[in-house]
Amino acid sequence: AAALQWSVGRDTCKAENGAVIHTPTNRKATYGELASKAATLAVPTDAPLKKPADYKIVGTRLPRIDTPSKTNGTAEFGIDFRLPGMKYAFLERCPVFGGKVANFDDGAAKQVSGVTYVGKIGDSSVAVVADSIWAAMEGRRALKVTWDEGPHKDLTSAAVMDGLKKATDGKSVSLYSAGNVTSAAGRRHTAEYELPFMCHAPMEPGNCTAHFQGSKLEMWAPTQVPQDCRDTVAQLLSLPPEKVIVNVTLMGGGFGRRLEHDYAVEAALVSKAINGPVKVMWTREDDMKNSPYRPSSFHKLTASLDSEGYPAAFTHRIIAPSISAQKGYPIEGGVDPDLKDEAPLVYPFANASLEYVQTESAIPLAWMRAVYALQVGFASESFIDELAAAAGKDPLEYRLHILSKDTEIKYFDATWHPARMKAVLEMVRHKSGWGQPLPAGHHRGVACFGCFSTYMAEVVEISMEGNKPKVHRVVAVTDCGQVVNPAILEQQIQGGIVYGLANALRAQITIDKGRTVQANFDEYSPIRMNECPKVEAYFVQSTESPTGIGEPSIPPLAPAICNAIFAATKKRVRKLPILSS
Repeated sequence: AAALQWSVGRDTCKAENGAVIHTPTNRKATYGELASKAATLAVPTDAPLKKPADYKIVGTRLPRIDTPSKTNGTAEFGIDFRLPGMKYAFLERCPVFGGKVANFDDGAAKQVSGVTYVGKIGDSSVAVVADSIWAAMEGRRALKVTWDEGPHKDLTSAAVMDGLKKATDGKSVSLYSAGNVTSAAGRRHTAEYELPFMCHAPMEPGNCTAHFQGSKLEMWAPTQVPQDCRDTVAQLLSLPPEKVIVNVTLMGGGFGRRLEHDYAVEAALVSKAINGPVKVMWTREDDMKNSPYRPSSFHKLTASLDSEGYPAAFTHRIIAPSISAQKGYPIEGGVDPDLKDEAPLVYPFANASLEYVQTESAIPLAWMRAVYALQVGFASESFIDELAAAAGKDPLEYRLHILSKDTEIKYFDATWHPARMKAVLEMVRHKSGWGQPLPAGHHRGVACFGCFSTYMAEVVEISMEGNKPKVHRVVAVTDCGQVVNPAILEQQIQGGIVYGLANALRAQITIDKGRTVQANFDEYSPIRMNECPKVEAYFVQSTESPTGIGEPSIPPLAPAICNAIFAATKKRVRKLPILSS
């Protein structure tokens, strides 16, 4: 566009610092000045890209631009947003999954000073709207609702897990296959692993502000999916999508919870009901008891070990419901699409089978940071450690030996390179001091896993305080291709490990009589500052295309901790969370 504007050769122009410069004359035009013209031109197919050696910004540590506002309190999260004349609403939702409102008595609620509206919203909730947050909360406390508890009123977590176990030998689909696992001879080793429902538990509970104005609606939402908010609300309110405006605010934690937009839908419906602006608020208890959850799962793994103790055959069967299927997305060939990014087998076994058995779930499901990778990684990397112990070999060296075969593994649309995982393991061995003496009473565990086309290995150092592990240090190494900002990479790894540590140690949602048992952080406890280990994050220098980093640090953590517990106690943990095992 610049070359055309100046009637010069394109090869005499260069891009630098958000502008195009004509080298012979030093004329300059910013990208903004050129954008309109550029938008009318075909994207060139022969544009020379800058060589990595010439990068000035990529690969350097730069601060986040939102840090000052988040530090001084000027950053606007969804819960901070206000509109003139705005009301506040809290909803009383059926405590039983799948239940509905039978009837309600709003007499006492309407007697609360400041309450302006009480009404049914959808089939399973009643909204109380008021002039202030406190009045809306008090009005909800005074509300009397009779529930039709529906078909799941007797459901329990134990029954859910029992159903998964019974489905183990059911119809499966192949995710990956190599060789023939049935023909491989050797000493047989089998193990089973269980994972619970988990809650996202972001620090900012669900909220959304909506203003219905007859022919249009505007929302201010802390959401990861503004397009879903728009489309769902437009359909519910019979509005054209272009008449629904979604303003995205900052969000106080997402982890996949804000891929759901239930709170935005509620705000839109309440705003229409009162014909004015309203902020729908969720309490911590609302969020924990009424959210969709990361599904529970069951895993059965089998290996045949050769004369040296290495797998001649390896089978992993995953039994879990499909989040995508529950939400109505197409499931091609019975394969949940998330498993294509989150459940690869990076070890080049000569004979291997990775299988998936899809089950149904009465509990609403949602994607949660690392999703199925967290579950598959825990089972597979715990099992690899079991095989190393059965062979009497060092668990890290055992993995390096298996990964020594230089090959490519095709897994759906991705190609995995065991050599890259081996390089990550070798770096984590060096950075962690694997094999070097530890303080008395300290023990190490290792795990590695690949997801979202990223390779990750972690070494965890623990001590045992009674029967509880205390995590002192986590050394994490990743190969995620070209690193754009090492500072952000480090923060993502550290944040993922702290989040994953809570998941591994304590996090579980249990169901009793169709209801969620846990309600707040006293029962679903995050990691406190005094529990945080030292986290060291490193990366392999690479010029490969960048890959995911927000989630890959989580899957290796739980198995690395459990493998360290085995090193300390010679006892295996095959069920999460660790402190309930």
